Amino acid sequence: MLRTVVSNLFRVADPASQEERLAWDAGAERIRIENGFDSIQHEKIREDLLSGRIGLARNRLPVNTDIEDVRPEDVSLLNGDKKLARLGEDELRSGRVAAMTLAAGMGTRWTSGAGVVKAINPFIKIAGRHRSFLEIHLAKTRRTSKLFNTHIPHIISTSYLTHAPIKKHLSLNDNYGYEGPLYLSPGRSISQRLVPMARDLTFLWEEMPQETLDEQKQKVRESGRKALMDWARACGEGSDYVDNVPLQRFNPPGHWYEVSNLMRNGVLARILEMNPNIQTIMMHNIDTLGADISPEALGAHRASGSVLTFEVVPRRLWDRGGGLARINGQVRLLEGLAQPRDEDELKLIYYNTMTTWIEIDPLLEIFGLTRNDLAGSEEKIAEAIRRMAQRVPTYVTIKDVKRRWGHGQEDIYPVAQFEKLWSDMTSLADIPCGYLVAPRQRGQQIKSPDELDPWVNDGSRDYVAGLCDFVGG
Repeated sequence: MLRTVVSNLFRVADPASQEERLAWDAGAERIRIENGFDSIQHEKIREDLLSGRIGLARNRLPVNTDIEDVRPEDVSLLNGDKKLARLGEDELRSGRVAAMTLAAGMGTRWTSGAGVVKAINPFIKIAGRHRSFLEIHLAKTRRTSKLFNTHIPHIISTSYLTHAPIKKHLSLNDNYGYEGPLYLSPGRSISQRLVPMARDLTFLWEEMPQETLDEQKQKVRESGRKALMDWARACGEGSDYVDNVPLQRFNPPGHWYEVSNLMRNGVLARILEMNPNIQTIMMHNIDTLGADISPEALGAHRASGSVLTFEVVPRRLWDRGGGLARINGQVRLLEGLAQPRDEDELKLIYYNTMTTWIEIDPLLEIFGLTRNDLAGSEEKIAEAIRRMAQRVPTYVTIKDVKRRWGHGQEDIYPVAQFEKLWSDMTSLADIPCGYLVAPRQRGQQIKSPDELDPWVNDGSRDYVAGLCDFVGG
């Protein structure tokens, strides 16, 4: 009996045996292989971090950056233009458009931190049943397909965190009755978390806003932070974070990669082979419930000649995270992470919904690819993606991860992770971009459950319900 007690005590002190660590490493390697981990790009990011070219303090644009609100001539309005709507209707009937729903994230704001696949959460009652985000989006595409007598391909982008649950859920629910082509686009990019740099921890704890504590609590907090700084230096700043279970070692690298994943995983090649007329993809977030393939929006995009057309909506006070601005005279989307000052966002009247109309062939050309290349060399595609990735910013964030020791014990460690964001494509001068002001109900996003009550009461639920054609009511 005593021998068992002593054995358990040592397991708490040193919980991961050599066998467990080997199993963790093997699991992590499987995740890398299955999700297209790019070791070349990873080492480039590590080099940039160690040299100081990227970091928490470098996420933001310089403080002397000239940030102004956009002018009326910088945007177009969705205001019921019948000529544009007819153009969009012709595009739909000719089978030239596909829809793409981004469902790679875990929606931690939806559950205040708990892990959940937000896309398949049945969160709102419409037409007598509780509907999930994914069911609503497929019901909108189903309705549009029926209206224009076509079968619109619908793409659902996933990640190593969401692919298996979404695939299983769609199978169990018969794709919610969606009769058109339905494609899952599994992630082919994944980011390895790193041990943070001490300078980034210092910036996080000393330069960024945080709660003020009383004297004794502040001493305890500073002592804990000093211990974490010592841990980072002892483990090796900028080294791979490996002292945890496999899933805690990685993170999705940001929605910039969702389009490039289509190129790497072969899904875009299959779609274009089966539907060669397709020219345009309408991409939107899972929580932008009012976004649909509007004929007028499609027509406005096609008529503009833009490679990318981004939809924006009039900002409300609680809309945080980015907007449309003139940055040193260039009209582009400004991400929240890049704002030199928090108050800069309050200058901007338009909020970024992330809904994007994408012209396939011109975008492939910018990547240095053609349709024929999509079925060719994987290395050529990977190299094209690396080149383009180097042109957009890499944001460094510090994420707290749990290290469970067993027997009810756990610690929390800060790790560095990296993101590239799709909206930063607007910063590239050689990509013609347009900006379309959409009605609030079309672009409104539901990030947390406490937003549902006003969403229902202001008529947004009924607006979304009117865009849907659910199977069985």
